[in-house]
Amino acid sequence: MRVVNLNEVIRDLLKMLRRIIGEHIEIKANLADNLKSVKADSGQLEQVLMNLGVNARDAMPKGGRLTFETKNVVLDEHFVRQHVGSSPGPHVLLTVSDTGTGMEAATLSRIFEPFFTTKEPGQGTGLGLAMVYGVVKQSGGSIWVQSKVGEGTIFEIYLPEAKAVAEPSSVKKPQISLKPGSETILLVEDDPGVRELVIAMLASQGYTILAAEHLNDVESVCEKHPGNIHLLLTDMVLPKANGRDIAKRVGVLRPGVKILYMSGYTDDALIRGQGFDEGSAFLQKPFSRATLTAKIREVLDTDGFRAP
Repeated sequence: MRVVNLNEVIRDLLKMLRRIIGEHIEIKANLADNLKSVKADSGQLEQVLMNLGVNARDAMPKGGRLTFETKNVVLDEHFVRQHVGSSPGPHVLLTVSDTGTGMEAATLSRIFEPFFTTKEPGQGTGLGLAMVYGVVKQSGGSIWVQSKVGEGTIFEIYLPEAKAVAEPSSVKKPQISLKPGSETILLVEDDPGVRELVIAMLASQGYTILAAEHLNDVESVCEKHPGNIHLLLTDMVLPKANGRDIAKRVGVLRPGVKILYMSGYTDDALIRGQGFDEGSAFLQKPFSRATLTAKIREVLDTDGFRAP
């Protein structure tokens, strides 16, 4: 958690987001001048924006418009009475809207429930919007959604204004090396939003990315890819398999491959529940691009961290 300017987070992400969303969707950013600062985790905010953007893309298969808007607002007691869970005072409002298919009332009432999804099996875990909700609440904010079938969807996120001023980008960003890479990475992640975000982050640094959702996909990729696979980046908790299962299988098919595990759980929780080896390389979700690429470089350049 640090004092950040939401406009800067959005601007940093837009180039990457445009590559993922596709040219058939127009992306607009109406960002307020003199936007106040908020206290939040910038890596988490990136994943919130990416998740909402990918959901909007899926709701506009034939094209449309995705809009990000920011402004300073003051929530009064009347608003708080009408929006249980919000708090009075100065806030920064982030609005993410699309012109997509929209949602009926029954779906709308459940969208923040963990594991609730309207997508086909294998197309989503139902955790994306639950993560969005959790990040907003962790940041002291509130989130509201409006939607009608055929009329699109509007997400409104209210984050309390931070008393301090955000540091300039050159100061606040961690001084982590973004050394370009040339290696091939096998990414295993079943959440489409997270998977596409990680692909974009790593591809922008020069890595070749092979992506898979499940164990069967992993085996197919390993058998068909003609070149080397230098590193496996896998989520620890997957349907029908955990990260260690994936690593063992890849280790058989690609001896000597480096392993980097990632998870929204802490490594302590994984040691207790998933048999995770505390000597393994681990990356805590959510993460920023700088943190991800630095950890990838560390694992690739260090002896060890091989498949079990």
